[in-house]
Amino acid sequence: MQALWMLLGAFFFASMAVCIKFASPHFNSFEIVAYRGLIGMVLLLGLTRARGISLRTRYPMMHAWRSLVGTIALTSWFYAIAHLPLATAVTLNYMSSVWIAAFLLGGTIITQGFGMPVRRQSPLFLAVIAGFIGVAMMLRPTLGPDQFLGALVGLFSGLFSALAYLQVAALARAGEPESRTVFYFSVASVIAGLLGTAVAGISPLTWPAALWLLPIGLLAVFGQLCMTRAYTRGSTMVVANLQYSGIVFGGIYGLTLFGDRLPLIGWLGMALIIVSGIAATALRERAVPNAPAEEH
Repeated sequence: MQALWMLLGAFFFASMAVCIKFASPHFNSFEIVAYRGLIGMVLLLGLTRARGISLRTRYPMMHAWRSLVGTIALTSWFYAIAHLPLATAVTLNYMSSVWIAAFLLGGTIITQGFGMPVRRQSPLFLAVIAGFIGVAMMLRPTLGPDQFLGALVGLFSGLFSALAYLQVAALARAGEPESRTVFYFSVASVIAGLLGTAVAGISPLTWPAALWLLPIGLLAVFGQLCMTRAYTRGSTMVVANLQYSGIVFGGIYGLTLFGDRLPLIGWLGMALIIVSGIAATALRERAVPNAPAEEH
């Protein structure tokens, strides 16, 4: 049953990306972030009250850092979705597991230097290298001249998602409920989205384009709840690997709804990223047993 929760969560996140793709011609990324945060904030406010969970926290600075990097990751991912084929944007965001593995390697090098400790982590090193080779395979043959910025921003979305996931894990170890963490993230999304909109401008709420904003927020919250339940009630390794089904869902959506066509080397690069991400997750779980649940 836990595997089904993860598959359902991945499906919700991929479906949210579809709604963002449809909404992006009418609203900029900051606006979508703000609306997504507002809807999530309202839903989570009701959820925490129904469960009797207080929103008061003893770790405001930890929430502030998680919200900052998470909001940057979210805005970057929404921008990538608007400017790249859907499967490409989704895959770049799922590079977060590879980035986390790279952080672990970097930390080992900084604290212990090169030598035996690093050589012992050579499988993790190979997984990281394979992930970035997969990115090169996926991007080089598929990007148009106007998509390089979107690809760069998409890579940054995975990088900042990794930072956010590490902070989510730290908050969980501190005893913070997931719903409280997500609530503050939603509040930060609204604030960041409004600040960005003040610079980028406000789009009119025209119909039916504005209808895409509601499912973006709903699907985000549903996806988070499903993935949280999967991680808290099932095998971490199983559910962590099943999250990559989101790339498959994104590829199917891209082919059927948007006519995205990737060459064979692009699909092979995507497969290599999935394999390297699964390997990095397995090796990371061995090194850090309480790996964080990933959210969008």
